[in-house]
Amino acid sequence: MGVDKKVVCQGLYKSFAGKMVVRNVHFQVAAGEILALVGPSGCGKTTTLRTIAGFETLDRGRIEIASQLVADEGWHLPPEKRRVGMVFQDYAIFPHLTVAQNVAFGLGRGAAAIQRTQDMLAFVGLAGLGETMPHELSGGQQQRVALARALAPEPVILLLDEPFSNLDYTLRKQVRGEVRSLLKETGATAIFVTHDQEEALFIGDKVAVMNEGCIEQIDTPEILFHQPKSRFVASFVGETSFLPGTVSSRGIETLLGILPQTILLREGSQVELALRPDDLALAAAAHGNGHILSRQFMGIAHLYRIALTDGVVVQSWQPHTLNLPVGTSVLVSFQYDHPLSCFVGERAVN
Repeated sequence: MGVDKKVVCQGLYKSFAGKMVVRNVHFQVAAGEILALVGPSGCGKTTTLRTIAGFETLDRGRIEIASQLVADEGWHLPPEKRRVGMVFQDYAIFPHLTVAQNVAFGLGRGAAAIQRTQDMLAFVGLAGLGETMPHELSGGQQQRVALARALAPEPVILLLDEPFSNLDYTLRKQVRGEVRSLLKETGATAIFVTHDQEEALFIGDKVAVMNEGCIEQIDTPEILFHQPKSRFVASFVGETSFLPGTVSSRGIETLLGILPQTILLREGSQVELALRPDDLALAAAAHGNGHILSRQFMGIAHLYRIALTDGVVVQSWQPHTLNLPVGTSVLVSFQYDHPLSCFVGERAVN
């Protein structure tokens, strides 16, 4: 039978100098699943990762790795005994060791270790570079050395802390695709920390959004994006604007017109609609309902920021061929093929 690679975190709490950094965090990662932990700086995602790795002790809570208790209020298994692999933000590659020596670090000696090292170098696409020094490699190659070293001892779980943050945008997109494919090929169970929501949606089988030490929502990327449970999640994941509306018998009345969407609230209730830039159509109009504040050229499209007549600011993606100057009066209207998320205060309503 294979090793159970499930990770279970129950009610995790961690504070530093009296300040609570992680509060009541619960989640499970199934064997072979990639969980992306995403959130703004200081939200507690890296601290959560470090408690799983064993670099930080818990104040309260329970962590199990492969059905083994590794931490609770009275028990702390050392990191080296948790069978956890770690890829750090700065890679932590030993500069005085060759690529092969870096990958072999922690494998011991002998023919089996040598063979495992060569197999891992081939696996990450670095065959033939074993005698190369780290400074002779590109950033993407260094990242793959760090990944090979973390996977070489066959850990139960792999933890990755902002592993692409030192790469430029183009290389970052390329390498994250390579890494996801490699993780899936090995069947690794992994927790991936990032502040980049686009990266989280790409990497994770599940995505957990953290805010002020808590997990606001954990779901598949598609559900998280289309059905955010809190206003924070809606605002963090995607370029989101919020439009006030009033519930009526015909749907939701807004400055942009009636949204024929049923909400289980009494008539007259005040709500906010979460609008992605692709939910809005835009056209120049002498007597429109807004005017253009700014236009950002994105290559294949423009991202327009529009101030509506009531002062609310919304955003709209438009083709790169539509060139409307700042200050242009425009007519903004709904353009969508899915239900829009609706909020009362911080919580979503249906």
